[in-house]
Amino acid sequence: MTVRIATFNIENLITRFDFTGYRNQLRSDRVLKLFDIKSEGLYHQLEAARIVAATDDTRQMSALAIADAAADILCLQEVDSMEALQAFEYGYLFRMVGSGYRQKYLVEGNDSRGIDVAVLMREETRFGEKIEVRDVTSHSALTYHDLGLYSVDLGPGVKPQDKIFKRDCLELDLRIGGRPLRLYVVHFKSMTGRGEGDGRELTRPVREAEARAVRHIIENQCGGRADRCNFMICGDMNDYQERVEVIGDRSSGFRFVVRDGLKSALDVFSADGFAENVMNRRDALDRWTLYHARGPEEQHLCQLDYVWLSPALAAANPLAVPNIIRAGQPFRTPFPPGQEVDRYPRTGWDRPKASDHCPVAISLHLP
Repeated sequence: MTVRIATFNIENLITRFDFTGYRNQLRSDRVLKLFDIKSEGLYHQLEAARIVAATDDTRQMSALAIADAAADILCLQEVDSMEALQAFEYGYLFRMVGSGYRQKYLVEGNDSRGIDVAVLMREETRFGEKIEVRDVTSHSALTYHDLGLYSVDLGPGVKPQDKIFKRDCLELDLRIGGRPLRLYVVHFKSMTGRGEGDGRELTRPVREAEARAVRHIIENQCGGRADRCNFMICGDMNDYQERVEVIGDRSSGFRFVVRDGLKSALDVFSADGFAENVMNRRDALDRWTLYHARGPEEQHLCQLDYVWLSPALAAANPLAVPNIIRAGQPFRTPFPPGQEVDRYPRTGWDRPKASDHCPVAISLHLP
């Protein structure tokens, strides 16, 4: 019995306009900065027109990427609401894959922008095995105090009663063809820090607390025998244990250098064999799901999107290797040699694109 599961940060699947860029230049879109906009009302009109015009292409590509992932169960991040999810599924995804994803789950989490994690499911796997949802649990209300995870390292202004998860840890208790699977969908704190310094390093304690909370939840559910449970942790974890440094530019060419052994919040999962990052079954140059750049002097490829398997699931699937769908990446993304793909129609240099992240999908046998 095989089930295919994917995770995808779909990037701002929202149903509302964000006009805060008029007063906060850091939130303003680059194209509007080219124009002398005299009033806030005119800014609202132009920003709304820009978003509407760009979104159709973007969501067609998002749907194409999801179709290529061909998952029975799809974990999403950055979804505004159930209304946004339904509108996207009906208006775009349905045109690509038909009426497969009938089961939809989303719980409003803690994100200040209102973006949540969500799950779409078919009623059966492609092989005809029934997908049953026994229970859905949000852990968004957990605080640092609840799990004893408060530390001054979390940063100034953070209190013991603050919520651990910056979005949520959405837990689904599933039966697939009668076999159990617990799925945990997360979207950890971003690497954007306040003030000066390395944003990734400054925010790592927050992600580490999130990872420890996920591990606590799983160990509690499994009665201390997590190694024997069928569990998966999926989502955008905004951290990495290695990255591929991109050196050079378009005119001189690129070199790609793997930098590994980096301290990461995700060490919580890999420590003592608690879970396996199955992306490590791919070549070190071919594990990336996101391209980050601040000009030619600072650019790298890294894995932010994960499928962690329990020891039991990993042992039952020794040859399973995740697929990464990169056809929705913009043309500015430099691909290491041999990894180039045909981009989706109308893909731009920087935008439109399917997302800044790539979907990751894997087919698994459930023991």
